[in-house]
Amino acid sequence: MKQVLEIRKFVAPELIFGPGSALLAGQYAENFGASKALIVTDLGIVKCSWVTSVRESLEKAGIETFTFSDVSENPRDAEVMKGAEFYRENNCDCIVAVGGGSPMDCAKGIGIVTTNNAHILSFEGVDMVDSPGPPLICIPTTAGSSADVSQFAIITDTTRDVKISIVSKAMVPDIALVDPILTTTMSAQLTAATGIDALTHAIEAYVSNANSAVTDVFALDAIKLVSANLVATIKDPANLELRGLIMLGSMEAGLAFSNAILGAVHAMAHSLGGHLDLPHGECNAILLPYVIKVNFPFSESRYTEIARSMGVSVDGKTPEQVCQSLIDAIIELRTNAGIRKSLKDFGLKKTDIPKLAELALQDACMITNPVDLSRNDVERIYEAAF
Repeated sequence: MKQVLEIRKFVAPELIFGPGSALLAGQYAENFGASKALIVTDLGIVKCSWVTSVRESLEKAGIETFTFSDVSENPRDAEVMKGAEFYRENNCDCIVAVGGGSPMDCAKGIGIVTTNNAHILSFEGVDMVDSPGPPLICIPTTAGSSADVSQFAIITDTTRDVKISIVSKAMVPDIALVDPILTTTMSAQLTAATGIDALTHAIEAYVSNANSAVTDVFALDAIKLVSANLVATIKDPANLELRGLIMLGSMEAGLAFSNAILGAVHAMAHSLGGHLDLPHGECNAILLPYVIKVNFPFSESRYTEIARSMGVSVDGKTPEQVCQSLIDAIIELRTNAGIRKSLKDFGLKKTDIPKLAELALQDACMITNPVDLSRNDVERIYEAAF
């Protein structure tokens, strides 16, 4: 009862979930009074029909469109600034992001840069955005990042070679059009990586020291949906019902972590991604078991509930046995999903670890980890995942 009565805020965009929802982009942009929309995407998505469908929806509503697709897998500060200049040059008044986490994070960055007339790196941290961006519609094509429903944007600082976290309710999109059909073109590898990313969001949100009764509901259901359906989705990629379940799990995980924030897994993954430009979902998949092992004694009951949600038998087991069973279940899931690399396989060197640990400890996500980790703790986790 004590937790239920704690004061917590909960922010979320307007959500439209279901097949065909992406085609409502024009209707919602028109509701905002937009006349010129900047579509932010990446070169991979441009090749699909999704951007064309969204553009046609906007143009049918009488809205002129301009497309910015110079977005990397881990969006860079220079790309955000270039996109903001493109937005200004074309006198746009609305942004529509079509893609995974990278285009959506870049779109968020473009928005706040244009309204605040400041460099994207100046917004690093929590609640550092004075004015929200222009109307933002997010249309995710992956089921994992949940940037479409979160108050996060992750941008690579190319000077320091680190990903920065921008956390502010000003970053929450105005509309999220969550359409499972758009995930059917994902490869097996991307489905696996984004799926484990969603699972990590839910797990970290549930054990976060900023969790609440509301975020717990979303986190636990997301854990159940993703863990039960990810491998089946990879094996049957055209199955829209399975895609929908994973998309729903991703969305729920996003609502949970956007409000409860995350933990050491994401802080350490951001450090890795910025330093070596590595795929975010796979970094999370590699680090998650080792972070759980360190965190478990400080959030035993919550990790036990996570284990139950993943179908792990916990009755009659000691805490140590529950911890190991949970770790085994996560390793089995990521292996069955096709994620089998270690950090060493990505080219990480042990000499990189001290710098990575230093940067990870500065990440905003580390604040809500269930236990304060020392630099030695973080270095040992990296070493264990090596």
